[in-house]
Amino acid sequence: MLIIQYPMKSLTGSKRDLWLKDKASEALTSELGWKGLGIVDGHDMGQTSNPVTQYALNIYCFVMDETLGIQAVKRVLRETRLDYTKIKIASRDLKNDVDYILKYSAKNNQEFYV
Repeated sequence: MLIIQYPMKSLTGSKRDLWLKDKASEALTSELGWKGLGIVDGHDMGQTSNPVTQYALNIYCFVMDETLGIQAVKRVLRETRLDYTKIKIASRDLKNDVDYILKYSAKNNQEFYV
């Protein structure tokens, strides 16, 4: 399971955040499906569990191979210019009930909160 996370400035998001949710989900669905790597399994928007108030758009993807899935996500978001410079990608193994682990951050922020 991958989570692609975009920061937002408010709880409900802006028109741009809503547009980004739709366009990024569409691009990821196309890329992951076409390559046979996985599927987009929805999204959520809202406040993160971070003690400091932060808001985020999370897009959830099931992928067959974590490394290939992350590479595909980064490539398609960069090529489609869907705010690639702001994303964080985290993963978790569904077999083991563990928290998400940050795998990529466009900025050097090493914290990840769902």
